[in-house]
Amino acid sequence: MTAERNVTSAETIGDQAAEWVLKQEAKTWTAQDQVELSVWLSQSDRHPAAYWRLKAGWSRAQRLAALAPMRPECAAKTKSTRRFLHLAAVASIAALAIGAIAYNSLSQTRQFATAMGQRASLMLSDGTQIELNTNSAIVAKITPWHRIVELEHGEAFFNVHHDAARPFAVLADGHRITDLGTQFSVRESADGLKVTLVEGRARLETVDPALQHHVTDLVPGDVAAVTANAMSVRKIPANALSDRLAWRSGKLVFDHATLAEAAAEFNRYNATKIVIAPEIANLQINGTFGAGSVGPFTRTVQFAFSLSAELRDHQIVIFRKKS
Repeated sequence: MTAERNVTSAETIGDQAAEWVLKQEAKTWTAQDQVELSVWLSQSDRHPAAYWRLKAGWSRAQRLAALAPMRPECAAKTKSTRRFLHLAAVASIAALAIGAIAYNSLSQTRQFATAMGQRASLMLSDGTQIELNTNSAIVAKITPWHRIVELEHGEAFFNVHHDAARPFAVLADGHRITDLGTQFSVRESADGLKVTLVEGRARLETVDPALQHHVTDLVPGDVAAVTANAMSVRKIPANALSDRLAWRSGKLVFDHATLAEAAAEFNRYNATKIVIAPEIANLQINGTFGAGSVGPFTRTVQFAFSLSAELRDHQIVIFRKKS
């Protein structure tokens, strides 16, 4: 039964690869088609092998078709022609093997991750720069034909090295963000996906068939919030955009944030958690703090609102004493 499934899977992949090759040969091929092909190629190591095998076969077939018509006076050259076709076939097979070797040597799949409280900066082989925030992980697949980064969890900032021939896409929470010459931030959380566009343009699109489909093009200052059933986009001013990305320099900036919201942000970066009593959760605070500055934040809140704080089981509980 397993062998039958493997055969069926191989046939399915072969059929899909054939559809891509035929579609690419048509005059209607678009940039969006190229992006979708790149995504398909990245989904399995078997996809590129099937695609390039059929692509090479298609090229050989076209060359052989061009040689096929023979005038009667050329019949005397049949033997030498057959020898030429044999050598051409051998050469094409060798080229395919060399292409497979080149694909493997030029392809790169790398994993990066940060622990709680850590940040990391890295550069991919294509020149794209990525900054990872606390407790985040990505898998980057860079090949001569496509560039795909999957945000497994957490938050990352992308400064993409634009390459029109190799679209750059980020996959996160069932959605795809496609670079159109861009700097952007992507964050996954329990509340959904947030994409912040800093520079250039990017396309945000649902790719998980289990989710309601949405697609939109983002421009600088756009912040997209996406859940399983909805997508909303709002424009924020430059200073708010800078505050939202302050984590890149290890800072947290609060502008009329509730104590509950501020505590939730600190808790992303620190093992010692801040717990805000329900009756003071909606009090608002402004200020800039280091991401690890749990103590200074607690003292500021105590002083500003005349609150009390206690350490209980590795948690700082902030509350208002009853008179």
